[in-house]
Amino acid sequence: MDDRNNTIAGWVLFAGICALGLTIGSQMLFASHAPEKPGYPIEDAEAGAGGGESAVPLPNLLAAADPAKGEAVFAKCAACHTINQGGANGIGPNLWGALGKPHGHVPGFAYSAALKGVAGNWDFAGMDEWVKSPRKYAPGTKMSFAGLGSPEDRANLIVYLNSQGSNLPLPAAEVLPAAEDAAAAPAEGDAAAAAPAAEGEAAPAADAAAPVPAEAKK
Repeated sequence: MDDRNNTIAGWVLFAGICALGLTIGSQMLFASHAPEKPGYPIEDAEAGAGGGESAVPLPNLLAAADPAKGEAVFAKCAACHTINQGGANGIGPNLWGALGKPHGHVPGFAYSAALKGVAGNWDFAGMDEWVKSPRKYAPGTKMSFAGLGSPEDRANLIVYLNSQGSNLPLPAAEVLPAAEDAAAAPAEGDAAAAAPAAEGEAAPAADAAAPVPAEAKK
């Protein structure tokens, strides 16, 4: 009888050990880990798709940009920034009149040392690079936005930002090689059309100088 009780107790103990092992294993497998940086990074799904490069120069993109479309793009920024005059700072600083101002210009906002260390003021080219990839523009920045991959979206956003208190003149659009070729094509066509006419005018003079046949003199 004692042997039987010992056997039962042994199996019960073995089952308990197995259950404990399964519990520990499942906790290790499905354990949640705290993120390295607290917060919720706002990322653009297009940022890694197109590479953010464009064959069209930035001044040309800005010349063709639409502030209304830029306002729609700004919805991606509105979770962290206000842009109205006198607006409060949020996770990011208020952006009224930001273009043309120094980096880290909003009083009382705790900018990262990385961004405050960028020399110069916010210009169009700098803002384009910043919106494309904040981490590349100012390595070590606290801004967790991944960036806008579309050059057109960036241009639309920049002209919208410029219309909100900055109103800097846009850089002059560059003349692209294709446009130069198109402008030169009509001139070449006109020269080609003029050549037959010149040849036609010279023909009568050549006829007049031709010798008169002897039969015609009789």
